[in-house]
Amino acid sequence: MQTPISQSWHWQAIDTSRNVAREYHLWIQTDLFGWTVVERRWGRIGSRGQSLTESFQNMRQAEAIAKLIRERRASALKRIGVRYHEVG
Repeated sequence: MQTPISQSWHWQAIDTSRNVAREYHLWIQTDLFGWTVVERRWGRIGSRGQSLTESFQNMRQAEAIAKLIRERRASALKRIGVRYHEVG
């Protein structure tokens, strides 16, 4: 049996001079059946945005996906010209 996990991240990228106001939420947690769930939500700050939820039987797969997502947020300055900052 895996040890249950529950982690979350919240980032925002804001540049009013370029009209950029983005946010990204990422959650990784173990559900009641022992599967590891990766949930993400993104979009313009204040909007409903979009979301995607994926379930993995193997925790390592879920953690690898979460790592890729965190690396992608870290490369935002090069891609969109505004760096994401972690919120709270």
